[in-house]
This record gives sequence, C-alpha cells and structure tokens, in this order.
Amino acid sequence: MKTAPVTGSDQDPTPAFSYSPADEGRRRGVRRMKVIATGLLLVATAVYALARWAESAGAGAWSGYVAAAAEAGMVGALADWFAVTALFRRPLGLPIPHTAIIPTKKDALGRTLGDFVGENFLSPQVVRTRLRKVGIARRLGAWLENPEHADRVTEQGAAALRGALTVLRDSDVQAVVGEAITRRADAQEIAPGIGKMLERVVADGGHRRVVDLVCVRAHDWLVEHSDSVMHAVQGGAPGWTPRFVDRRVGERVYKELVRFTAEMRDMPEHPAREAIDRFLADFAVELQSDPDTRARVERLKKDLIARNEVQDLIESAWGSVRGMIVAAAEDERSELRLRARASLLSLGARMTEDPRLTAKIDGWLEDAATYVVTTYRDEITALITDTIAGWDPEQTTRKIEANVGRDLQFIRINGTVVGSLAGLVIYSVSRLLAG
Repeated sequence: MKTAPVTGSDQDPTPAFSYSPADEGRRRGVRRMKVIATGLLLVATAVYALARWAESAGAGAWSGYVAAAAEAGMVGALADWFAVTALFRRPLGLPIPHTAIIPTKKDALGRTLGDFVGENFLSPQVVRTRLRKVGIARRLGAWLENPEHADRVTEQGAAALRGALTVLRDSDVQAVVGEAITRRADAQEIAPGIGKMLERVVADGGHRRVVDLVCVRAHDWLVEHSDSVMHAVQGGAPGWTPRFVDRRVGERVYKELVRFTAEMRDMPEHPAREAIDRFLADFAVELQSDPDTRARVERLKKDLIARNEVQDLIESAWGSVRGMIVAAAEDERSELRLRARASLLSLGARMTEDPRLTAKIDGWLEDAATYVVTTYRDEITALITDTIAGWDPEQTTRKIEANVGRDLQFIRINGTVVGSLAGLVIYSVSRLLAG
C-alpha cells in the first residue's frame, strides 16, 4: 500500500513515508507480538484471581506467593503497555500529558536529530579525524595505479569533456572569449612588455635573422622587378627633364639599390645593419620609458582590437580549439588521452609512494570537507528537520511502529516476567522478615 505524498507547504513539497508491502508484513509481526504480550497480561490476571481465590479458600501459603508474583506481573505489564503505547498514541484515547510522543513531538524530534547530526557528525574536528583515518589519498593512489582504472577514468573524463563541449553553445563561448581577451588587452598596457622583449632580442642578436631575411628578399625582389623600379623612378621625375635623362637616372638608382641590398645581405658589419641595431635598441628604450611612444602604441592597440577582422579572428579561434579537443577526446590513441592516462598512472604511483604528496592531498581534502560542513552545516541539518517536518504524523507513526514495534512488545513481555519475579522476591523477603 502506498501513501500519497504529504507536503510541508504548497511551495516546498516534501514526500512522506511510503508504506510498502514489507512494512505491512512487519506490522502483522507487531500485531502477533501484541497478542502475545496481551496474552501474558491476561494469564497473569487469571493466575492472580485464582491465587486469591485459593488463598481465601485456605489453600495454603503457596497461594500468597503466586498471587504476589501475578500481581506484580500485572503491574509491570500495564506500566510497560502504557509506556510503549504512549510513544505512538494516547492510551485508551485519554488526553494524558506527555503521551502520543511521536506524532505530537515529531517536529521537535526532527530538530533534535538535526542538531545531533550537526554537532556529532558535521563538526570540523570529527570530519578531519575521520578523513585522516580513512587515508583517501593513499587509497585513491592505489586505485589509480591500476591501468584498468586509469583507462576507465580517462574514458569517462573524455566522455564528460565531449558532453560539456556539446552542451555549450559556440556563440556564447565565442562572445565570452572575445570579451575576455578584449577586456584583458584594454586593461593592460603592452608597450613596456614589448620594449623589454625587444631589448632582450636585440641584446641576444635574435633580430639579425629577420634582417638577413629582409635583405635577401629585398635584393631578390629588386632583381626580379627591375622594370617596375625604374618605371617608378622615371615616373617621379619632373616633367621638363628629357626622357633619356630620366632613364639614365632610373638605371642609376636601380643599380645603387641592388648594390646596397647586396652589400647589406653579404656584410654582417654593414653600417646600415648597425644603424638598424641602434634604432631597435633606442626604440626598445622608448617603448618602456617615453610617454608619447607608449601612448601611440596604446592607440594602435585599441584601433587594431576594434577592427572587425580581429574580433572575428578571436571568436573563430574557439571553433578551432573546440574541434581539436573533441577530436582528441574521441580518439583513444590521441596524444591528449595518452598523456592523460600516463599522468593518472604517474599520479597514482606518487600518491602511494610519496608521503609528502599523500599528506598534502589529504590536507586539501580535509580543508575542503571542513569548509563544506562549516559553511553548509545549517543547510544540511535543515534538510533533516524540514524533511521530517513534512511527514504526515499518522503515517510516520505507523511506519516507525511497524519497524520497531515488535521489539517494543518484547519490553511488555519482559515487564510481565520481570515484574512477576520482582513481586515474588519482594513478597518472599517481606514474609521472611515478618516471620
């Protein structure tokens, strides 16, 4: 039989106990024990009546002993019946104070249980002590050392990564990435950093390869485009000069340019190269110290970032990164998964062999668990109290009685037996002292 959910409030529904067929079986067991306990009470009553009748009929001293034992058994049985019944309902329906404890004190019991759990299970010291005894880091390390377990974690991690990337909308991620890069670029001045990097490059001679490449390409280009160079020179000559003069001037300028680029290409100590070195060194200093140069670089940076082409490039980078990550996560032999598996195996070995790493990880786990129980202890205990508060009192009483009522009926049986023995001992002692 199932009970309908009972809600603590319309806004915060809390399901009540479900009364299962197993509970109904337990309840039948409780009823059988009630019959036995009540039967003992009736037996004690009958024995008491017969003993009193026998005593009045002059049966002898033994009848007094039996009557005393039966009388005490009845008292014990009735007292324990009252105590057990008072837990779940009012005895005989009478409004006796401090009865029907479970249905009437259910919410208070829930609060008490919540406080008990919070004080004895969710205290920082208890959590730290328990975690320290468990030794999670060493156990986790031994588990990760197993290649099968490392493969499983790698596979599950790859699946989780693919799932996360699938759920995320590209447009949202692209917008976030673009905004983050733009905001970071706007907030940080780049000129000093570029100046320091350029200064180190010039000091190490790293720029000379670039100069070599430019010289080679410039010379090759001049050789391949002689007509274009001479035409450009002739086109810039005054209109009143004769054509043959313009042609001779163009040829002369072209030859000088070819000679100059060839000398720069072939002479590492060429004065022009030294001039480039000095220019770059001075420019590196200006980037770090000259306010006007730094301001120009900042304006150039802002103009460059504001261009649509740059923003599109930043946003499209996410698509490329996402594609590479998904492909690597799906491929069992990809470098990403192989490295992740190797890292897990290595971590597991270190966690089992390195006491310092083990202690450090255990410390992190203890700190994290302590933070959780310290910060959210009230919410955790409120879950207990609110859940119990939402239970229907009648159904809660039936559920608890079905699960513990059988043991409670043994209390009635024991009360009858122990009461009878106690009454017999008391009556015997009193007769001994009187005799």
